[in-house]
Amino acid sequence: MTRPDKLKLGTFVYTFGFHPAAWLHPDSDVRGANDLGHLTRCAKISETAKLDFMFFADSPACAVGEAGALSRNPTKMNRFEPITAITALSQHTDRIGFVATASTSYYEPYNIARLFASADHISRGRIAWNVVTSDHDETGYNYNREGLPPHAERYERGEEFLDTVFGLWDSFEDDALLLDRESGVYHDKDKLHALNHKGKHFQVRGPLNIARTPQGRPVIAQAGGSEQGMELAARTAEMVFSLASNIEKNRAFYANVKGRMARYGRDVNDLKILPGIVINVGETQAEAEAKAEALVKLMHPDVGLLMLQEFLETDLHGADLDKPFPMDRMPASAKGSKAMFEELKEFVTQGHTMRELITHYARRHTGNGLTGTPAQVADFMQEWFETKAADGFILMCPTLPSSLEDFTRLVVPELRRRGLFREEYEGATLRDNLGLSTPANRYAAARGRV
Repeated sequence: MTRPDKLKLGTFVYTFGFHPAAWLHPDSDVRGANDLGHLTRCAKISETAKLDFMFFADSPACAVGEAGALSRNPTKMNRFEPITAITALSQHTDRIGFVATASTSYYEPYNIARLFASADHISRGRIAWNVVTSDHDETGYNYNREGLPPHAERYERGEEFLDTVFGLWDSFEDDALLLDRESGVYHDKDKLHALNHKGKHFQVRGPLNIARTPQGRPVIAQAGGSEQGMELAARTAEMVFSLASNIEKNRAFYANVKGRMARYGRDVNDLKILPGIVINVGETQAEAEAKAEALVKLMHPDVGLLMLQEFLETDLHGADLDKPFPMDRMPASAKGSKAMFEELKEFVTQGHTMRELITHYARRHTGNGLTGTPAQVADFMQEWFETKAADGFILMCPTLPSSLEDFTRLVVPELRRRGLFREEYEGATLRDNLGLSTPANRYAAARGRV
């Protein structure tokens, strides 16, 4: 070990698992999308292994695309609203944290501040908000809008939104509740503050009608590699999720984001960089490969074609799956991951068929697909961790709960043997376990400076 801290690990949650064919896996619960028991089982497996959190990705809209393909992929078509789900799950667990995604484009700051503060109280301090601005047109059509505002406009609104929520979470100082029955005074009137925010996008008086939470405020998570996204992360985020496709790129991203924090007076230890990684692990390489191949065989070609179209943002309808990829439909440049785009482009220039490309992309589409033995997975994580390409990982389990069970049974003991992962939780809150400081209340801090 060359670092004094430990790996941070979280479980990524799509209902059946990250792979689009996960719901077809014989070990999956086909009714699990609408059954809290399924998610509770995944939470308890994660907590027993002492993982840090469960992360719920979300979009407040169904996926779009060819109806036949969509009917075969329930990943984004039938799932719980995440803040509701994590609040419920917190009542079936004791230490594991929960991260819920909510968009600054389709809420108001007061709603978000109240929802997440309530969840943090109910969970006794185990909640995080994954801040997104949304990136799909279909969401806007459900919220009285035609599509999605431009990226710069979404980020401008998002930054003001986040600052407003922070202000609302500071409404009550930590010791504002007197609860003095003898005097009949419930709270100290001088320690409850109206925000009186008036900005370009929001006008919010406050105060928030719920006390400061067990963590001071919920943990803030973000994703995004744009210039605006990295700057916002350096100023406000405490967890950053990335999908960099190789160690050099993620090491550069890690240094870039953390290198910006000093200008905001922040300690680099108060931000954890956590790449997502798809893991198929087995006792042997052959067993791991067989698990990955089984899912590929379960996936209908229409579903794989839809995934490929979404990534390339090109029309592939009518293409012959058993002929080479039609190069006239290959875009000139990447819309998403440049590394993944270059890998796919090189693959098709080798003469592979469309069907082979679909299979290849299904196994590699996060850019960080790892199939191997416990030692190989641990080697990968250790190198990324010790060379400061990552502070931990989001485990994008191909199937839930079976891939998660494989990881906790096979990989976690190996990580512990190497001194890379905890034996017990460090504390009661998500901040305690992630090693994050508690943000100061702005009003108490100002009083202390007088």
